[in-house]
Amino acid sequence: MLGERRCSVPYKTVHRGHHHFGWDNGLPPVAQVSPGEVVEFEVVDASGGQLSPASTAEDVARLDFARVNPVTGPVFVEGAEPGDALVVEVVGLEGSGWGWTAIIPGFGLLAEDFPKPHLHLSRYTQEGVEFLPGVRLPYSPFPGTLGVAPGAPGVHSVVPPREVGGNLDIRDLGEGARLYLPVQVPGALFSVGDTHAVQGDGEVCGTAVESPMRLTLRFDLKKAAHLPRPAFETPARAAGGPGDRGFFATTGIAPDLMVAAKDAVRYMIDHLGREYGLSPEAAYMLCSVAVDLRISEVVDAPNWVVSAYLPKGVFL
Repeated sequence: MLGERRCSVPYKTVHRGHHHFGWDNGLPPVAQVSPGEVVEFEVVDASGGQLSPASTAEDVARLDFARVNPVTGPVFVEGAEPGDALVVEVVGLEGSGWGWTAIIPGFGLLAEDFPKPHLHLSRYTQEGVEFLPGVRLPYSPFPGTLGVAPGAPGVHSVVPPREVGGNLDIRDLGEGARLYLPVQVPGALFSVGDTHAVQGDGEVCGTAVESPMRLTLRFDLKKAAHLPRPAFETPARAAGGPGDRGFFATTGIAPDLMVAAKDAVRYMIDHLGREYGLSPEAAYMLCSVAVDLRISEVVDAPNWVVSAYLPKGVFL
């Protein structure tokens, strides 16, 4: 495995076989921990193991969506009660050294522009992700899905984010980050999945550099926090990275934020084709793993501005 464990205290391991495909407060826990304990999770990639380093675009077309985005768990946290916040600290991640990015028909911000399946495979080390010849991305691993069971009974999809967390895809939830999740059921019933080697804000084509990993998490509780939605803290980081060479940004300007976001990405795809000779498919996937979407302006009616930031340092 790529990387090394960052924690010297004893911990429990939740194996990759203990995964499920929907949030459900009726699922029995696979482990029980106390506040302060550390747990290692073996996480299956977002395809649920359907894609491998030998896969092709044909395998993307054959994906069984009932098996995508599995989460490992659930873990029962002693003392967690409705109204509390479960505090999840990301202690460390160990990557597998490979990952995939795909254009999945019908999925992604520009689904109407890219109707055919595509698959791109990447290799990575601690030094970076080799996305394309001459394009190296920073290795910035994080789990895309972290959540607890909702209070409502029944099975709930793992695909959309929820008030109790889930598929948040917040790239800053890497090592040292602390996530606060609203607890709705006794024990919280926490699960995690969808680990990424790197992702741009927005994850615009619908996938990051998806990769199976092991990650180590520490649990704690903030009693009676009554959070309406998840919140998080990120650690201070040393300067450095592809942004040191500055950014190239495109903008979308429209009275609808979704239209503005799509336009900003389309213009970035055009730029990558003109300036770097990338195909539209490669440019779209590069946007998904390297480009950050930010709402630059949302107060000057009737138009709003969304900017797409490309770190120029990814081009060697």
